Amino acid sequence: MSNKIGAEKNSNAIIGAWAKFKEKHPNTAQFLVFFILSNGITVLQMVLMPIFKDIFGHTSLVSTNFQVLKVGHNFDGSPYYVFNYAAGSISAGGGGGLAYFLAVQITMAIAQIINFFVQRNITFKSKSNIWKAAFWYVVAYIIISIGAAALQGLYKAPIYNLLMNTLKMGSVGETIADFITMIINCAISFWVFFPIFKVIFKDESQK
Repeated sequence: MSNKIGAEKNSNAIIGAWAKFKEKHPNTAQFLVFFILSNGITVLQMVLMPIFKDIFGHTSLVSTNFQVLKVGHNFDGSPYYVFNYAAGSISAGGGGGLAYFLAVQITMAIAQIINFFVQRNITFKSKSNIWKAAFWYVVAYIIISIGAAALQGLYKAPIYNLLMNTLKMGSVGETIADFITMIINCAISFWVFFPIFKVIFKDESQK
């Protein structure tokens, strides 16, 4: 009984301390909540990504080339694509094809849908028009996804090559590279989305 009372007192003390901190530093507290929830969403993506990759990896979509939005050339003269998923498995020297693209995008879509609601309801406690907020969220998501995909051309291939070939880690290296590229994507989204959320989740009453 005494242990239960002690635990309850500790819990109340923590809640009270957080309430005081939140009152004194509302923006910092909001960012911390955003940070914690975003990391939870990142973990979810790291769980989902291998699942979808494995599912699509057993389909003919791996052999379906998906290289779109050409924007210039790489240093070696080859075309530079925003979405660069050449046909063939990554272990065989390909880019994962349409299968890898779908695995990434479905994982991110599920994560961002969940992220939209938890950030709106928990972090920002927004009462703004949900449809208007959702519209601008989708617009931001598309723009950020295109930007993040374009940046992948700078680090994706080197990371996979380093882990799979240079360090000769094979399939283990491929899995680690999957996680690293996913974390980089999440990091980009994290820093870009926070100021966007501050705008789209702003209550109409605050205007």
